[in-house]
Amino acid sequence: MKFPRPLVKAKFLKRYKRFFSEHVLEDGSRVIAHCPNTGAMTGITDIGITSWLSKRDEPKRKLKWTWELVCKNNIFIGVNTHNPNNIIFEAINNKKILKLAGYSNIRREVKYGENSKIDFLLQSDKKKDCYLEIKNVHLSRSKSLAEFPDSVTERGKKHLLELSNVVISGKRALLLFLIQRDDCRSFRIANDIDPKYFESFKKAIDIGVEVLCISSIINSEEINIGRKVKLLL
Repeated sequence: MKFPRPLVKAKFLKRYKRFFSEHVLEDGSRVIAHCPNTGAMTGITDIGITSWLSKRDEPKRKLKWTWELVCKNNIFIGVNTHNPNNIIFEAINNKKILKLAGYSNIRREVKYGENSKIDFLLQSDKKKDCYLEIKNVHLSRSKSLAEFPDSVTERGKKHLLELSNVVISGKRALLLFLIQRDDCRSFRIANDIDPKYFESFKKAIDIGVEVLCISSIINSEEINIGRKVKLLL
C-alpha cells in the first residue's frame, strides 16, 4: 500500500484527548495531527521520537495532518489503525496470502452476528464463506516479540465470540494480526494487559477460529505485508 501523498518527517511532542497529537516539523513549526489509534500506544509515544505525518488540505477537515508512522531504533512502526484493512485488501487481491487464496468475491464491512461488522467476507462457489477480522499490532516489549492488545479491549472479546459463532455455524473464521513493524519474529497475546481477552482467545482457537500473524515491511513511502510470524500460546 503506497501512501497517496508524500509523508512529512517530524518529531513527536505529545498526545492528548486520545485523538490529538502534537509534532514539530523540521522547519521548527508545530502542528496538531489526528491520532488514528485508540490504544495505549505503549513504547511509541516517547517525546522526541521521529514521526511521519500525512497532510490533506480539505476544507471540511478539522485537522489537516494525520499521524501515520514512527521510527524507533531505525525501525518504522505503523500507528494508523485505519491502514491494515487496506494493506490486507491489497495483499489478498495480489494473491500474497496463501491461506486466503481462491476466493472470487471480497466484501468489506459486512454486517453479521449481533450488531457487528466483519472486516472482510470472502466468498467463492468452491469454498466455505470466510469471515476475516483484522487486528492492528504495534506493541513490542521484548526483543523480536510482538503482543496484542496494548490495552483492555471489550470490542476485541466481542469479535472473538462472533468469530467463534461463525465456526459453530459451519463457516470459516480467521483472525489476522497485522504487525505494523518488521523487527518481530513471534507473537503472543498480552495476558498481563487483558487476561479476559487471553482466555477468550484460547477458547476461540479451541472452537476452530484460525489465526494468522503477519509482519509488515514499512518505509516512509509504503507499507506492505512481510513474513509470517510464529504464534506463541
